[in-house]
Amino acid sequence: MKTAYEKVQAARAKGRPSGIGFIKGIFTDFIELHGDRRFAEDSAIVGGIARLRNKPVTVIAMEKGGNTKEKVYRNFGSPNPEGYRKALRLMKQAEKFHRPVICFVDTSGAFCGIGAEERGQGQAIAENLIEMMGLRVPVIAVLIGEGGSGGALALAVGDEVWMLENAFYSVISPEGCASILWKDAKKNKEAAECLKLTAEDMKQMQVIERIIPEEGLSFSEVYTYLEELLWKTLEEKAQIDLEELLAARYERFRKYGRID
Repeated sequence: MKTAYEKVQAARAKGRPSGIGFIKGIFTDFIELHGDRRFAEDSAIVGGIARLRNKPVTVIAMEKGGNTKEKVYRNFGSPNPEGYRKALRLMKQAEKFHRPVICFVDTSGAFCGIGAEERGQGQAIAENLIEMMGLRVPVIAVLIGEGGSGGALALAVGDEVWMLENAFYSVISPEGCASILWKDAKKNKEAAECLKLTAEDMKQMQVIERIIPEEGLSFSEVYTYLEELLWKTLEEKAQIDLEELLAARYERFRKYGRID
């Protein structure tokens, strides 16, 4: 069994599929939509309309890029405020046309540059959290790699949240945590254990509903598994009264940290 930091390394591994890979592997007829209608296009978040089998859905994914040129173009998967605002625009469009929303999360965190802060990075993330909580369509979020702090949470407010087996979800990176606690980033392995950031930890703490298996599977097999699971789950969500769905989503997040 992998240690916590080995899973962190696996989530960051070169060649691991990022958001676009999951979109291409699971959906058909994907049409990408661009821009937040306020400032600019953000290539760190890819979103648009697609089909899950015969069901129209809105798909939003964080994208890190493959080679160095792509990574620079995608800002290494760290969205600016306009990326989160684009995502929210697409979610509200999905609500208008009664399309389920599926988000794929993979980021080390929201971009922390001066420009991003000047354009309201914190507000953009907060608006997503508020609006996703009341979005009147089914929402499923899947953490496929790194789940870094509020930058990841901004696309992970859903009726169900799933994680791939080698993904992680944390308020801070192991290196950042080690630098703060021990003034030594080399203690990242100890920090990873303390942070309880693995899929198994998240499942035990009821932060996620499901772990998507990876070991022994190719990613094409993971895509097939996810396609079937998404289809089945969305069919189940479609049978639930909308007000019940929203109440359950609200309660899902209210129970975090509760001691019974």
